Amino acid sequence: MIEYITIGPEIVLLTCTILVLVIDLFLKDKNITYYLTISSLIFTLSAIILLVPQSKQIIFYGSFISDNLSALLKVIVVISVLFTLIYSKNYLKEQKMLNGEFLTLSLFALLGMMIMISSANMLNIYLGLELLSLSLYAMVALQNKSKTAAESAIKYFVLGALASGLLLYGMSLIYGITGTLNITQIGAFFIENQPDKLSILALIFIISGLGFKLGAVPFHMWLPDVYEGSPTPVTTYIATAPKVAVFAIFLRLLTEGFITLHIQWAQVLIVLSILSLVLGNIVAIAQHNLKRMLAYSAISHAGFIMLGLLAGTNIGYSAAVFYVITYAITTTVIFGIILFLSHDNKQCENLEDLKELNKTHPWFAFLMLIALFSLIGVPPTVGFYAKLAVLHAIIDAGYSYLAIIAVITSVIGAFYYLRVIKYMYFDKNQNPPQLNKNTNFLMKATITINALIILALGIYPAILMTYTTYVMK
Repeated sequence: MIEYITIGPEIVLLTCTILVLVIDLFLKDKNITYYLTISSLIFTLSAIILLVPQSKQIIFYGSFISDNLSALLKVIVVISVLFTLIYSKNYLKEQKMLNGEFLTLSLFALLGMMIMISSANMLNIYLGLELLSLSLYAMVALQNKSKTAAESAIKYFVLGALASGLLLYGMSLIYGITGTLNITQIGAFFIENQPDKLSILALIFIISGLGFKLGAVPFHMWLPDVYEGSPTPVTTYIATAPKVAVFAIFLRLLTEGFITLHIQWAQVLIVLSILSLVLGNIVAIAQHNLKRMLAYSAISHAGFIMLGLLAGTNIGYSAAVFYVITYAITTTVIFGIILFLSHDNKQCENLEDLKELNKTHPWFAFLMLIALFSLIGVPPTVGFYAKLAVLHAIIDAGYSYLAIIAVITSVIGAFYYLRVIKYMYFDKNQNPPQLNKNTNFLMKATITINALIILALGIYPAILMTYTTYVMK
């Protein structure tokens, strides 16, 4: 019974998802399905908070782990999905995507993420990852009569299958070497046995598969096309919560399963992080499509996340946790405003579509400004402290040259974020952007709270940083 209580949030979410799926079959009004989905997320969030374990629990023969870290990351992914669906309602309705298929796929993808976050067994990791990936492939292709969405879905599916194959092959090699799929037992094996060349090859395959899911260079080729071609609500979904879940797998595997191979996997992460920081920030400068620019921005931030991991210290791990959480919160604000400015008459897709936003909607321009400053790393937003924490961790770990590269590329990256601010505040536009007329008070209040969290955590970063340090002990 204790084991079933421990997985209570997953049981609640799965039960609610099945109910939404069945009830939707008998409903003509899809608004009811939408509100049932929102209620499911609230119930799941409540279950996670109420069932936070007093101590670390490893159940089901070591395959499922419940601790403060998993609870924190699950709260973030549920809140990210909740915000995404709140911001997306008008867009989904106008594009005839507000249906049971999209909403239940969103819930199944969330279930996959929660399984990934609590996995202590490689088989569970793979099952959770595939549940997430298959749901996302379908969500990308759901927009009716859209050739770009179908093309993006095919690219995402083919390359995603390749990445899953790399990951599965790496896991099978590890099983052959160690005789177990349990992450803790794998870690114990490598403590007692010197890793050979085959172990390192398996590790490279696993990092390559996960690097694809995180969007790190050179496994990034799918990201810009999928961001641009997908419906904006799906782009918002992909850009936020899945990043947190994939990061959780990275953290579990590297810090528990392969901690004795730190020298080897740190070298791989150094290459991936440098390439991601450089390519992501430089190529983003040339982009005029807003979602494509944010895709390359996501690539550069993946580089920062990996910097925290390769430090190999609790300070570095807690800084990486802090960074990925604040990145997810910040990105939802930017995509939320893009969704509010998209309607039947005009889709907000290009940078020019934000011209004179300050004139027509000064409050939303200010919220966008906060989010962009956070991505740049300007105080007093939380992005400043997130980058500072990562830089402090890698300098302490002896990677000063990486800190210099990270600072230089961040300065380069500031250009394309500041260009968006220039468009919003200083450029003229014959057709200034307008909010969707159906944007209600709940949506406006939610995105305001979302943005003010960025500001509050920047002024009082210890609120979150202290907890991330605590969960990594």
